[in-house]
Amino acid sequence: MTGEIRLERQGHVATVTIDNPGKRNAMSQAMWIAMGDIILGLSADPTLRCILLRGAGDEAFGSGADISEFEQLRSSRERAIAFARHGHRAMHALRDCPIPTVAAIRGACVGGGLELAAYCDLRIAGADSRFGVPIARLGAVLAYPELDGLIGLAGPNAALELLLEGRIWDADEALLKGLVNRVVSVDRFDEEVQQTVARIVANAPLSARWHKRFVRRLRSQPAALNEAELAEGYACYDTEDYVIGYQAFLARVRPQFKGK
Repeated sequence: MTGEIRLERQGHVATVTIDNPGKRNAMSQAMWIAMGDIILGLSADPTLRCILLRGAGDEAFGSGADISEFEQLRSSRERAIAFARHGHRAMHALRDCPIPTVAAIRGACVGGGLELAAYCDLRIAGADSRFGVPIARLGAVLAYPELDGLIGLAGPNAALELLLEGRIWDADEALLKGLVNRVVSVDRFDEEVQQTVARIVANAPLSARWHKRFVRRLRSQPAALNEAELAEGYACYDTEDYVIGYQAFLARVRPQFKGK
């Protein structure tokens, strides 16, 4: 069976599933293209409040690129560059997505799977999850766009440890070294993922989008903030959601934000 990227919508939440369990959810070129298409499409939807990224089944979130395609698609520098553009497009779509993204990780999260997870905003890992980038065993390297996400997530020391040793980390080590936000027992995993998504959805969606943009600006650009950027930090006070939020707080009721 050929792998695919599945999209499901329920209310304000979109679930994107890497579905290729026969190959531990390895990503074919067609799946990388589909991932980019789907994330870019979702990014333009003002009604969405959360995107959940996960792998089909419990054995793997994602095991990277489909090695069976290497002979045809990555057997030379030119072919590798052409292939990599699709992966970089998908990763950067996640990086630039204005909607909060959560990676729900069970089992193997290695290679391209970890590169995708690194560009999500939050990573919830099951206690059975495993992490690594054993690309040196193939005599290959992570190109700059792939390495950027890993370094941004866990820093240069952890990135070099993963790449130089090619060792697979368990969930506890991944948590200790900053690859994931939290580790949850397998029996509580689905509940924790659902609760995480519910907390994000319940909050003001415009606040989430602003916070994502502010954090990215502070991390990626050393230049001082200009007057327009500083002023944007107070734009929320002109929104309907702000009025809804503070009035609900005063009334001690749950706010029902509209995204306006």
